[in-house]
Amino acid sequence: MDRFSEIRAFVAVAELGSFVAAAERLELSRAMVTKLVAALENRLGARLMHRTTRKLSLTEAGETYLAQAGSLLAELDELDARLSHGASEPVGRLRLSAPVSFGMRYLGAIIGGFHQRHPRIEVELNLNDRRVDLVEEGFDLALRVSNLTDSTLVARRLAQIRDLVAASPDYLARHGTPRHPAELAEHQCLLYALTAQPNIWDYRGPDGSQDKVRVKGALRANNGDVLTDAAVHGMGIVLQPRFLLEKALADGSLVPVLQEYDWHCLDLSVVYPVRRHVPGKVRVFVEYLHEFFNS
Repeated sequence: MDRFSEIRAFVAVAELGSFVAAAERLELSRAMVTKLVAALENRLGARLMHRTTRKLSLTEAGETYLAQAGSLLAELDELDARLSHGASEPVGRLRLSAPVSFGMRYLGAIIGGFHQRHPRIEVELNLNDRRVDLVEEGFDLALRVSNLTDSTLVARRLAQIRDLVAASPDYLARHGTPRHPAELAEHQCLLYALTAQPNIWDYRGPDGSQDKVRVKGALRANNGDVLTDAAVHGMGIVLQPRFLLEKALADGSLVPVLQEYDWHCLDLSVVYPVRRHVPGKVRVFVEYLHEFFNS
């Protein structure tokens, strides 16, 4: 049997979790897909899938094989498409992961502009505040708002994003305006659950000294928009990236506090797996992102 047909059948079954769904995608019979996957396992001498009447799951060997096979097929598809079109214009499907709130504000415009420049690239966007595993989950690249430490990925910084502390006029009228970060310990604060220590807020003073304050609050959430909306409704003081707060600051439903102090400053970066050859679709999207945020 054709080796690439075996690989393509395995990847389809693994991604869709079903031999029937894989057969529909590949326009083959279920029996043929089953035969191709079995042939691949026989050739490798390893079991790639656990099969029961109710559930299909990958073995450890299957997880490892899928991570590499998916990238291999994506590069092969891109090469085939480029040659069949007789042009060097990148083509194919680009799978992108990004944080929810950031993506909702920026990525519609970014992807729209990118599509005008590269109409042969189809973008599949997944908004998720969870830090996805690019290789294991089959993403080509991801946008991250954090200070990166993962050395297994290629990272390119696009911009810096500063955090800001804010509260509603109503909350401040009822509870007073803090004049020093230490006073936040006596206030209701809205906690972002996806940080390592949601109740510890780091800051830098006007003299350059660094310190932290332990805060508390009645709401902890994994989404900054929810926390911002709760702050607008007077529930407490919020610490979030400035881009999340801009609308509320502009209409006066939130006001900044402790502006003489510097809070978190995070990098907006695009990351993608280390590969011997970076696919053209990834390269041109990274270049477009850099142009968008630095123009």
